[in-house]
Amino acid sequence: MEINKIVFSYDKRTDNLKGADGLIEEKKVTTIIGPNGCGKSTLLGVMSGLYKPSAGQAVLDGKAIHHYKPRELAHKLAVVHQQNSAPADITVERLVGYGRMPYRGWFESNGEEDEQAIEWALTCTDLHKKREVRIDRLSGGERQRVWLAMALAQRTSMLFLDEPTTYLDMYYQLELLELVRRLNADFGLTIVMVLHDINQAIRYSDQIIAMKDGMIISRGAPRDVISAATVKAIYGVDVKVRDEPETGLYIVPTGI
Repeated sequence: MEINKIVFSYDKRTDNLKGADGLIEEKKVTTIIGPNGCGKSTLLGVMSGLYKPSAGQAVLDGKAIHHYKPRELAHKLAVVHQQNSAPADITVERLVGYGRMPYRGWFESNGEEDEQAIEWALTCTDLHKKREVRIDRLSGGERQRVWLAMALAQRTSMLFLDEPTTYLDMYYQLELLELVRRLNADFGLTIVMVLHDINQAIRYSDQIIAMKDGMIISRGAPRDVISAATVKAIYGVDVKVRDEPETGLYIVPTGI
């Protein structure tokens, strides 16, 4: 996917994206980082067709995203939003099955291909034993895996995750990010996610897009993007960047 000088405003007075420009590499994990309000989720929204830019465009397979029909786009990319809701009494399997809606009508029952996609999504997210459980009986980490499974059931080559670790404790954050990495490695999914934790972004990403004030400040491999100067410029925080054999590259905040 190409990001070509995207400009977007919610209120038509202040630009939330100011000429964002870049490239999402196929079959890699790309993470967007930056301070609150810098445009991370907005950029993801434009890339997924949720918002139409006032200038520029996101291009997928040679076609601007906002020129795709919703069902057509849903065959190419799936999105897990930051906040999700569903009836409390719905079961895991039924909710995951909604991921097949782009392939059938509202009143059509699942076909063989639909059932195979649902089984695959449940297997990927280790939810087989929970398939008949109501989602209100699940932990926060399990619920997030259900939403991920629903997106996987679309069987797209691209997956967008908007702050997928929000509201999760450390165990479930790492569990989810390890799953994201396996999906990329095992199935070649192109994954784009928004994260707040820089060290998680370093560990689980092939590419990082760093944003500030609606602009992309830096992009590339984690080692090329993450430096003390870049973190200071984006977040206003002093850090030490360390690289050790056992832990790899990581940052340690030292002050503001």
